[in-house]
Amino acid sequence: MIDPTGGTPGDALANPRLTPPKVLMIQPLFMGGSFWSFEETSRMYGAEYPMPPLGLATVAAMLPADWDITIKDRNIEEVGAADIAAADLVMTGGMLPQRRDLLEVIALAQSMGKKVVAGGPDIMSSSHIYEHVDFLVVGEAETVIDAFIAAWRGGVERQRFDAEKFTADVTRSPTPRFDLLRRDKYLQMTVQYSRGCPFTCEFCDIIELFGRRPRAKETAQILAELDAIYALGYRGHVNFVDDNLIGNKKAVKAFLPHLIAWQEANGWPFDFSTEASLNLADDQELMALMSKAGFLGVFIGIESPDPVVLNATRKKQNMKRDIAESVHKVYANGMAVLAGFIIGFDEEKGAVGDALVELIEDCAIPVAMVGLLYALPETQLTRRLAAEGRLHDQAVDVLDTTIGADQCTQGLNFDTVRPREEILTDFRTVVARIYDDERYHMRVRRMADLMAFPDAKIDVFRSGFLKNATMFLRLSWHMGVKAKSGKRLYWGTLIHALRRNSNTLEAVFLSLAAYTHTGPFSRSVLKAIDAKIVAARNASASATTGGLQTIAAE
Repeated sequence: MIDPTGGTPGDALANPRLTPPKVLMIQPLFMGGSFWSFEETSRMYGAEYPMPPLGLATVAAMLPADWDITIKDRNIEEVGAADIAAADLVMTGGMLPQRRDLLEVIALAQSMGKKVVAGGPDIMSSSHIYEHVDFLVVGEAETVIDAFIAAWRGGVERQRFDAEKFTADVTRSPTPRFDLLRRDKYLQMTVQYSRGCPFTCEFCDIIELFGRRPRAKETAQILAELDAIYALGYRGHVNFVDDNLIGNKKAVKAFLPHLIAWQEANGWPFDFSTEASLNLADDQELMALMSKAGFLGVFIGIESPDPVVLNATRKKQNMKRDIAESVHKVYANGMAVLAGFIIGFDEEKGAVGDALVELIEDCAIPVAMVGLLYALPETQLTRRLAAEGRLHDQAVDVLDTTIGADQCTQGLNFDTVRPREEILTDFRTVVARIYDDERYHMRVRRMADLMAFPDAKIDVFRSGFLKNATMFLRLSWHMGVKAKSGKRLYWGTLIHALRRNSNTLEAVFLSLAAYTHTGPFSRSVLKAIDAKIVAARNASASATTGGLQTIAAE
């Protein structure tokens, strides 16, 4: 028997399944706390979590119309045995930070005799961990979903579906089932325009999962998704969750004028954020279009100020440029910059903490996501470290969820070139200094100074006026009245922005709102890193003592 999906043929039952199933789609928990989770910020605004499970909503739209589908997100609600008992089929999936809970969800469902379908990024990169799953989807669902539906209807008990890499036609991807999401529980809504990234960063798994040729949806397709969100009554922030929105500049430039027209026709119901590479700063036309369309913020991976490090890790798009000047160009087009930085590269020479802090301050980036280098499964970095015999155990429980930090904060899952204690000390230096109250506020003020809005139609409250006004009042109560410290800094920052340009207020609000999470979270990170520094120091001392004892014995 030849399986058209390229996967393992399934074993058919005597009788096909004729009744449409009740499907329970479960979003597993993300491991406790990270710079990305914005839990405190979400709660301050009456939400439970930043973003909904867009992947599950998209797959739900690919299933037959007569299937009864429910989406449950364990990040915002309990999902118990009774929920699973009511289902005929459980569908789930997730990323590496969800692995532990994903495995628990699968185990619970299977223990209750339910068939389980699992897919998503962690399955794509580590499918061997999920071999016990009834229906395993390895790769993008668009190319294999029909085969799965046929197998289910045909009575197949168990089958693996391997999608051919990088071939999914995203123009066939349907409008996600936003109606199945508990929209009031999330801080923002999400859409995805494209998949893939043209660059070759050694530590990144995006190019391994989705390829280097960005594939974009058609304009009518993405506008239909925005129509669907609008029709459900949502107004406010929408995040384009692309890993690099500008990976295909030609496509996105053709799309943005249509997005601008859609915004104008609908009274500017949304503002946007996304992720892009730093070469965005080289394209004035593109930045102007994004700003005019309502993009308020862009996450950019900067990683390091050291060109030697950038070259070695193949982050060449950040080389041969003044990084701070590039960030300032983005500010000059009315968009705030959030950025990622990494410590722990082999090529780092001596202490690097001060240089990284200096770069963040020069750029005037308030929200800086600083992490320790982590070798993700199936990346160039992981393959190199494995070949060098330096990679640590990639066990299922490799991530320690007890310290309340993400896998980047728990990084260095390999033997480092620099002493581990030195790297951890650098990391501590950066986190402690950039999330100091006064330093943070000063960067927010500098960002406001650098921001400009070439499009005169920009209006600070144009997107969801009532929602934004409510958010401002809640933020002011939380940081300007209720807070035990920093109240004077908060009001001083707002007054500074008002004097500079009232159009900067929304970027300022967003940066200050983020600090309600990143500030307290940074302090929990420092405690965890202090413990790791002590452990590294003890390990080093033990190794030295053991070596001396060996020499003495000889």
